[in-house]
Amino acid sequence: MPEQVMSEVLDNRRVGDYHVLSLTAPGIAETARPGHFVTLAMGGEESSMVLRRAFAIHQIASRGVYGGTLDIAVAVQGLGTKWLAERRRHDVVSLVGPLGQPFSLPKQGVSCVLVGGGYGSAPLFMLAQDLRDRGCRVDMVIGASTEAKLFGVLELKRLASSLTITTDDGSAGVRGRVTDALGEAIDRAATDVVYACGPMPMLAEVARISTKRRVFSQCAVEESMACGIGVCMTCVLPVVGDDGVTRMVRSCIDGPVFRGDRVRWQDIGTIPSDAVGAPDQEVVR
Repeated sequence: MPEQVMSEVLDNRRVGDYHVLSLTAPGIAETARPGHFVTLAMGGEESSMVLRRAFAIHQIASRGVYGGTLDIAVAVQGLGTKWLAERRRHDVVSLVGPLGQPFSLPKQGVSCVLVGGGYGSAPLFMLAQDLRDRGCRVDMVIGASTEAKLFGVLELKRLASSLTITTDDGSAGVRGRVTDALGEAIDRAATDVVYACGPMPMLAEVARISTKRRVFSQCAVEESMACGIGVCMTCVLPVVGDDGVTRMVRSCIDGPVFRGDRVRWQDIGTIPSDAVGAPDQEVVR
């Protein structure tokens, strides 16, 4: 079950264009798995920002008197993330987690390709280590618009059998999008499973490429989450179930990890007419 704790900031460091915050998280870090996320309250007790923000868990650790700790990667995009990026050591924030459904891990050693877009590569660190511990081969493909928006390149090189880097402007690695290099990476490693985290258009293309090559894919979606606990219904998207029926499911509790071939990527933002409970006409959210 998720827990709510008043978490102390232990460190705030810059990694390219991002901030990585280390937070005390007793009771949360011990049960967190790759793909889980947490939510943080923004602005302190007197803030008018009533909605929490969701962040994928980057790494977890055990740190003596602090108990479990966890790291999150923050990209400054608005007032809430700007406030969070300004937190300093010993500041206190309200933290809830672990939330969501984590990545499913293979029971035996298989060949895996991990795909990250921008700071979407942050949750892949824990995943890569867990896969290696299970005897899996781990290859990585990460990309961003520019070199400054890549995340954790040096650490990923140590975790992966191979690392392919792409940037839209060619400032690092190969010029192009991360999905431009995915097909070759899958073929080269005789891949069994693809794991991905990043922007929704990237995930849709990852799922398409994987399905075309008959490779199983798991995608951690980046839908907007207002509550993070399944109450508000702002993060719903159409997903095909085991029975072949489309349902509007909640990213925060049914995901954020879904099978890539089950998400109806082209219909995100709508309620398909054949979905369970759909109105007579398609409704744009």
